[in-house]
Amino acid sequence: MTDHDTATGRRAATPTPPDGPTATVLAGPTEAVTAREYLALGWRRIKGGETGVLPVVGGLLLVSVIFESLDRHFLTTGNLVNLLVQAAVYALLSMAEVFVLLLGEIDLSVGFVAGVGAVVVAWLVQPQVGWPWWAAVLAALAATAAIGALQGTLITRIGLPSFVVTLAGLLFWNGVMLFVLGNGGSILVQDDVVNGISSSTLPRLAGWVVALAGVVVYGVLTWRRDARRRSSGVAAPPAVLTAAKIGGALVGAVVLVLVANADRGILAPVFGLPVVVLVVLAVLVLWSWLLGRRRFGLYVYAVGGNAEAARRAGIGLARIRTLSFLLCSLTAGIAGVVYASRLRSISTSLDGGTLVLYAVAGAVIGGTSLFGGRGRMLHGVLGGLVIAAIDNGMGLLGFSAAAKYVVTAVVLLVAVTIDAVARRGRTD
Repeated sequence: MTDHDTATGRRAATPTPPDGPTATVLAGPTEAVTAREYLALGWRRIKGGETGVLPVVGGLLLVSVIFESLDRHFLTTGNLVNLLVQAAVYALLSMAEVFVLLLGEIDLSVGFVAGVGAVVVAWLVQPQVGWPWWAAVLAALAATAAIGALQGTLITRIGLPSFVVTLAGLLFWNGVMLFVLGNGGSILVQDDVVNGISSSTLPRLAGWVVALAGVVVYGVLTWRRDARRRSSGVAAPPAVLTAAKIGGALVGAVVLVLVANADRGILAPVFGLPVVVLVVLAVLVLWSWLLGRRRFGLYVYAVGGNAEAARRAGIGLARIRTLSFLLCSLTAGIAGVVYASRLRSISTSLDGGTLVLYAVAGAVIGGTSLFGGRGRMLHGVLGGLVIAAIDNGMGLLGFSAAAKYVVTAVVLLVAVTIDAVARRGRTD
């Protein structure tokens, strides 16, 4: 960081994640930034290639408009809630992939690592084994975290390419799944709590309480953060824009609960916010805090941006990379538990190869750079929503799996092209 004498009125940059909010130190804490100036600064960043989530949000809106114009059932409350549940596994796997993509690496094994987590939890809650649901879930997450630590160690300590190690992991963990499942080919999940992760919903009142409580916590933290930045002379949104962000979160929460609380049943009333949506949001908040507010996150962005510079700055590259692969597999384990919960079983029909392709595609479509150093967990969630929306919409229209793959591939190519063009604009 370059320090400037504040008496000169010049500005100095502070180290923040490349994809994070701009951090510009002003001449002093009394120098205010107007809403127009702050928006102008944001517009200059967009023109410079820092588009953030704008492309994927625009793409999601475009996909929604297209499918709704072709089938009036796409934006019904029942289908929207089903879309959120369907997107949970894709969003979790995409968030898992973000950890390694930020380093400029890749993990091709997350699909079958998720499968291993699903097998562990399904087997341990069997009546003949008798583990409580929470212990089975913890064991599944511990097993997948150990897998990530093992693969990360092979990559960082021996120097093997992540592509090769995780490709071997894809084959190996697929074989482990086939060996454990055996001739039966499947294991039923015989625990109501585990099955309820994807199938249960909150009562209407509980949905409102949880949503409003989340908005209050977000609002307090956002207001305090922006106020602290303004008081310390760091460029931050003016109070009116901070209030607008909190208001936007409130509107989003209200719309979400209204949609979820609408009766979408056919033979019997069905309503309420799905519990799995809260699981995805909890993972999103936790990992966003880890990457955006902790030293580990800053180190991940530094290593992904310029590994040699990070090494010379004293950052332990091997430790950061190993932890990233561990967290990637741990998040895949969460996705595996959700997958088993949704299907109420786990079988050899799990297509881990397609899941990993959707995971990488979701992260990249959401805005995470394949070149490392730029991305957020939110990108994984939004990309997972796009993948699920394409799959859901084309399913409603009766398209084949082949057509779904083709359309997803085109969307992925467009996303990578946008990333490459934006990266070129930042380096020119």
